[in-house]
Amino acid sequence: MNLDTFEKLQLEEVKELIKEHCVSSLGKMLIDKLQPSGNYSVVRRKLEENKEARQVLENSNHIPLEGLFNINSVIDKVEKGMILEPVELIACEDFLRGCRKIKKFMIDKEFYAPTLSSYALNITECEDIEEEINFSIKNNKVSSDASKELKKIRRNIDICEGRIKEKLNKFLTSSTNKKYIQEFIISKRDDRFVVPIKSSFKNEVQGVILDTSSKGSTVFIEPQSISKYSLELISLKSEESIEEYKILSYLTELIYDKIKEINLNMEIVSQYDMVFAKSKFSQNNNCITPEINNHGYTKIIKGKHPLLKGSVVPLDFEIGDKYRSLIITGPNAGGKTVTLKTVGLLTLMTQCGFDIPAMENSEIAIFEKIFVDIGDNQSIENALSTFSSHIKNIAEIMREANKNTLVLFDEIGSGTDPNEGASLAIALLEEFYQMGCITIASTHYEEIKHFANKHPHFENAGMMFDKETLEPLYKLTIGKSEDSNALFISKKMGVKESVLRKARAYMDEKNYDFTLVNESKIYQKTIEQEKSSIINFVDFKVGDKVELLDFNDFGIVHKPMDKLNNLEILYKDKFINVNVRRLKLKVKAKDLYPENYDLESLFVSFKKRKLEKDLQRGSKKALKKIQKEIKNNR
Repeated sequence: MNLDTFEKLQLEEVKELIKEHCVSSLGKMLIDKLQPSGNYSVVRRKLEENKEARQVLENSNHIPLEGLFNINSVIDKVEKGMILEPVELIACEDFLRGCRKIKKFMIDKEFYAPTLSSYALNITECEDIEEEINFSIKNNKVSSDASKELKKIRRNIDICEGRIKEKLNKFLTSSTNKKYIQEFIISKRDDRFVVPIKSSFKNEVQGVILDTSSKGSTVFIEPQSISKYSLELISLKSEESIEEYKILSYLTELIYDKIKEINLNMEIVSQYDMVFAKSKFSQNNNCITPEINNHGYTKIIKGKHPLLKGSVVPLDFEIGDKYRSLIITGPNAGGKTVTLKTVGLLTLMTQCGFDIPAMENSEIAIFEKIFVDIGDNQSIENALSTFSSHIKNIAEIMREANKNTLVLFDEIGSGTDPNEGASLAIALLEEFYQMGCITIASTHYEEIKHFANKHPHFENAGMMFDKETLEPLYKLTIGKSEDSNALFISKKMGVKESVLRKARAYMDEKNYDFTLVNESKIYQKTIEQEKSSIINFVDFKVGDKVELLDFNDFGIVHKPMDKLNNLEILYKDKFINVNVRRLKLKVKAKDLYPENYDLESLFVSFKKRKLEKDLQRGSKKALKKIQKEIKNNR
């Protein structure tokens, strides 16, 4: 497996669809890490989990996965010896409670989900830690009930703050202090109580200035009368912080003692989140759990590409029993590439442990390696043509492939001389067959179709095409090749029958027609056509308003037609040359402007005309302006 295969077959896009059904980032992280497995036993176990998860979903109204959020960052802090904050402890409590709920839920489902149910037996319940956190943390802070000492300290803090407020109220209501006070309120600065005093009286009030307003008109003073109580309050706040730290340390230690069990819990609930996301995707997309084998046999019944929206023609496909290589032919845009991608993607999905959008009794082979050569791999940086890049990719695939490999080729051998390309493609297909690979390739080459007809372990297949409507049917028929229908499509599109007859003859024989038409006749005819067309040209005049056919807009004729039949047109403050054939007369100049009107003024701006008049009357200012422009342009 390689990243190019995953990218070309759009596996990551399917994983994104499945991640939408995850409850937390725990399951999403697992899906991100998920890689297709070439191990038959591993894939079978994953697919069995899917069946059980769908049974659980079908028999339950709700899966209790709430609260199972990712607490990896919290656990990292604990492992580093850091003390958790109240919010982090609540996250741990929610997670542990969620683990307990999912454990009870899954154990009750042992009858029809024995494998998934058995995982729950390894979840460790930490109800004592839940209770301690719930008792000690309220509203995202340490509760006063967490310890007797903390309750006593906070009671003393309340008493002290009450005394401070009482003193400050007396200060505010005193007639002596009335003239000093800016606002009759009690405020706080740096967790200390202050009153707003007019800055002009700051030296009249005894106390400590703790802050000043932005305009400087107000100072915030802690009056001397409460300084004793402020110091007492600071001391009590310090005692409160120490006691809270002790409680948080105790709770963090409880989690640390169960760190291994909690990490295991996270792994198990991550698996549950991922498995139920896969099963929800399966239900929403009418997927089935396919049968699997490890001997290269694939049978897809009414399969669909999971990323295609709308009405999709289902695919019936089979390979690996009577034939191990399939050659797909048919018209352009007929669905050959989609067929290759559908087979490859459904195989990758199965090996990731995902259900696939197909009908029951579909069977998917498990491969050790899957390679694709699809799309234009042209590289400008490495100076590789389309053909060179394809061959480079195929050479790398040949080095890596083994007998347990699926290989998908789109338009194998294309991009070069058809005879050489077809011969090379046959040799490559034969080599991959002899290596034991399962190979699916699309092509337009007749030689490859003939080779597949003769080879006992190759088979042809064709994408069907409606010859009446020119529409591809996107339906694959195995055992029958289809033509590219190039001549038929050309006829429907209006190509002359004489040209098509020549093309059919050239397909059978190479007797090309080199008869040339008399060149002098062609030249004479061209001259006559040009003369005829010139005679019919409109005689455009300066100032005419014309329609510019290429711009679907209007302009004004500045200069009449030259020898090359071009006119100079003023269009959006710029002069452009336009051929007479690309113009259409809208309004003649004589109908637009009065008699003896200075038409040249249409093409000179007012600013320029004023400057010229200023220069004519000898304006020094205008002369300086011209000299400045000349200097700037040097």
